[in-house]
Amino acid sequence: MIVLEKFYITTAIDYVNAKPHIGHAYEKVIADIIARWQRLKGKKVFYLTGTDENAQKNSQAAKEAGAPIREFVDKNVEFFKELCKILNISNDGFIRTTEDRHIRISQDIFKKVLAKGDIYKGFYEGLYCEGCESYLTEKDLVDGKCPEHQKPPKPLREEAYFFKMSKYKDRVVKLLESPSFVLPKEKRNEMLSRIKSNDLKDLCISRKGLDWGIDVPSDRNHKIYVWFDALINYVSALDYPGGGKFKEFWPADIHLIGKGINWFHSVIWPAMLISAGIKPPKTILVHGYLTVNGQKISKSLGVQIDPVEIVKKYGEDSVRYLFAREIPFGEDGNFSEKALKDRLNNELANDLGNLLSRVVKMIEKSFSGNVPQGKVDGKLGKELNIERIEKYMDKFELHNALAEIWNFIRACNKYINEKEPWTLEGKELENVLYTLADSLRIISILVSPFIPGTSDKINEQLGLNLGTLRGVKFGLLKGGKIKKGGHLFNKVK
Repeated sequence: MIVLEKFYITTAIDYVNAKPHIGHAYEKVIADIIARWQRLKGKKVFYLTGTDENAQKNSQAAKEAGAPIREFVDKNVEFFKELCKILNISNDGFIRTTEDRHIRISQDIFKKVLAKGDIYKGFYEGLYCEGCESYLTEKDLVDGKCPEHQKPPKPLREEAYFFKMSKYKDRVVKLLESPSFVLPKEKRNEMLSRIKSNDLKDLCISRKGLDWGIDVPSDRNHKIYVWFDALINYVSALDYPGGGKFKEFWPADIHLIGKGINWFHSVIWPAMLISAGIKPPKTILVHGYLTVNGQKISKSLGVQIDPVEIVKKYGEDSVRYLFAREIPFGEDGNFSEKALKDRLNNELANDLGNLLSRVVKMIEKSFSGNVPQGKVDGKLGKELNIERIEKYMDKFELHNALAEIWNFIRACNKYINEKEPWTLEGKELENVLYTLADSLRIISILVSPFIPGTSDKINEQLGLNLGTLRGVKFGLLKGGKIKKGGHLFNKVK
């Protein structure tokens, strides 16, 4: 029996205090591209996303809306599920932190860390940011405000349970010194610098007197601090500790997160896992923020774009393509409809859409829709550098991988212009059109992680099923019947 290599990728789970914004869409799409690429490589993939529902900001938003918290949360979760569906996200799991299994597993891990002597009760006094649901230090503030939410934190003193995170400083530093633990390296260096410049302090992991959240085991006066509970979703979704999925997929190969929560994932989460006797994840992959007019997209600041409306207007593959092509991974990027229209009209419609349309029409006209049994023109084949594409994907340089794929698509269009198939006959015509049809088969494989719906349409018109990376070789196309369809993309003004 062949045992496939596993690959486990997660996104951050999202607060449900409001509808999703374009930044949520970006993270889910990037994770989906990586997951689909790993499937093309023949791996058994588990892609997890979900919602963070125990946060006090959810409770506050429900009160402001005049709705019962459970009803409010349940309603908003559906918006995030809809987002996954409309973006054609291929997630294998969707975790809600109000699920019974998550509550049980969060409490079990709390008890496990407590039994190890790594949790104690004390008092916390400090500056608390309600937006971050986290205590901040004076050094964290910019002009007296949380840099993330542009609001001054509130002084707070309360009884709380603490996790002895300081105990695990050396082991966390050792993890961070591994080149692959946090990527890009700049984000890893930021965490190393922060942890080395300050003694790693113990972490407050409970809040007292709250009406929403997971009870601290044996002390119902306290709720488990939302970040302690939220991070556990990555293992609760796999039914830790005895579930088959946990045994099969843990440790996570990639936690994909935004840079604002790097500390929680790269420092706090590994310390929790080490205390609980669980292996740390392999890689924390950190992306930048999307901006609108230079401002970070933020629900709390009222700077956002509705991704569902954008997809309805331009199509999910246009949005997916823009995310991967326009923004070098790890950097901040500015979302604009102008850039989306330009990419849609020029690269998707002109380059790829016209290529398929031209080839399909010529095969229909010259061979009654039957793909000719010709030979591949090796000259065009040399224009595709699959090794370079794979190297870019391995380094998460998605924009460069797409650029390389598009170099080949443009080479195919140039090939048509140079060969002028409409002037050819016999074997020469068969070879040219076979080469182009086989190239489209290969293109459909390579673009499938980025624009899966478009890949499906290409294969439907070619009368094929989607292949794998093993099929990215010329000369594998065995005939087929063309099924002419509509335009891959409609241009927009």
